[in-house]
Amino acid sequence: NFNNFVEAFSFMTKIAVICEKHNHHPNWENVYSKVKIKLSTHDLGGITNLDQIIALEINGIFEK
Repeated sequence: NFNNFVEAFSFMTKIAVICEKHNHHPNWENVYSKVKIKLSTHDLGGITNLDQIIALEINGIFEK
């Protein structure tokens, strides 16, 4: 959760750059100030190391 839509969208933009770098894209949604991110490696049927790496990077950005 963020304070407003602009903060939420800014966060999503930063995450998009990370995901593109890894060529691994999450399922996500944004409603006003809320962002939900679901990481999974669909072709392998679950969570992989790549999902964990991206999750750590996302957490690092969120905590700033």
